[in-house]
Amino acid sequence: MLQEFSLETNRYVDAAGGRNNMHRTDLTALSVIMTHTARNQIVTPGVLRKELNLSSPATTALIDRLHGSGHVVRERQGTDRRQVQLRMTPKAYRDGGAMFLPLARQMGAAMAEFTPEELEIATRFLTSMIEATIRAGREAAAAPPSDAAAV
Repeated sequence: MLQEFSLETNRYVDAAGGRNNMHRTDLTALSVIMTHTARNQIVTPGVLRKELNLSSPATTALIDRLHGSGHVVRERQGTDRRQVQLRMTPKAYRDGGAMFLPLARQMGAAMAEFTPEELEIATRFLTSMIEATIRAGREAAAAPPSDAAAV
């Protein structure tokens, strides 16, 4: 069921982003920036590159797209002004809100069908599944590459 939920979520992101000429990576990047900003953490191109597992050229192209669409601004930070910080614009928040309003509305209605106790159990379950997935990702990244020729 988690796989089916992930698949449907991905389909929604593709549909919502496509209607706004935004790729899934663009929306994921905005989500990363928003999450870090909410935690009062600085978001640099390097942070974005690492979070999205992109090459430096792909990260630059992504930031250029987001800047060109008016969703992100680059700001120089620090005394030497070399560090570039990425910030979402009010347009990004407006567009994101509009894109994800139908999903939030539908999910909110679905959640209203559950008691607080049931939601607590679901929260514990999903938190555990997220943590397990993070651990599995680290394990997979550390494993030696499989020999495709042996298959």
